Amino acid sequence: MELKNYFSRFLPKNRTQKLSEKDNLFRKNISELVGYNIHNLEIYKEAFSLKTSSKNTNKKNYERLEFLGDSVLGTIISCHLFHTYPNENEGFLTQMKSKIVNRKNLNKLGDDLKLCSLLQADISHTVLSENISGNLLEALIGAIYLDIDYEFCKKIVLDRILTPSTINKLENKIISYKGLLLEWSQKKKIPIKYETCEELQANKVTVFRCYVWLHNEKISNAVEASKKKAEEKAAQRAFYVLSKKENIIENQKTVS
Repeated sequence: MELKNYFSRFLPKNRTQKLSEKDNLFRKNISELVGYNIHNLEIYKEAFSLKTSSKNTNKKNYERLEFLGDSVLGTIISCHLFHTYPNENEGFLTQMKSKIVNRKNLNKLGDDLKLCSLLQADISHTVLSENISGNLLEALIGAIYLDIDYEFCKKIVLDRILTPSTINKLENKIISYKGLLLEWSQKKKIPIKYETCEELQANKVTVFRCYVWLHNEKISNAVEASKKKAEEKAAQRAFYVLSKKENIIENQKTVS
């Protein structure tokens, strides 16, 4: 509660004047999204305001609430996992949390909730960050926390955003094929190497091609716009190649 009180000091007080048609619609949409009649409209407007390039550095945007929401969400998920999996070790809990709060998953949740449609500005000519949906989701959670309290925010998150059934589906989800390949190579004591280089395409766009080497054999390659994405995609293809080979070997052992 001390953190909530600290941040609340910087929030604008609720205004009593009549709301504009735009604000009334925004309040209605947010209330339907979170499942209750919101109290502090201004904090939600801040959660869905983009950072501007103007000289007015005091103009509020979603970033502070994103920072707060990230911590609140992390606490909610950590506590939920701790009680849901009483017999699992720290490593399992850490992996599960990573699957839930990783940027890709949060972006998907934000997209599913259509959070970008709630932005308080015309974005038709704005290039948005690829992580904007996940950032807005965290800002929304920060706003809910400040608008009510932690326990209510926890209920909203687990009842409407990250339900237990959604979390359970992530238990067997693979979030990093590079990580899987590393585990496989360590277990088999077989070295795996990545070789990534830049390529200039015909349209003069630079891309990254990554090769995965097993001993002296290239077992997969992939092209992506970034080095990180190229390595992950190449690792995914390599993982499927190795899985297929191991299945064939297992089948041959069974037949013989």
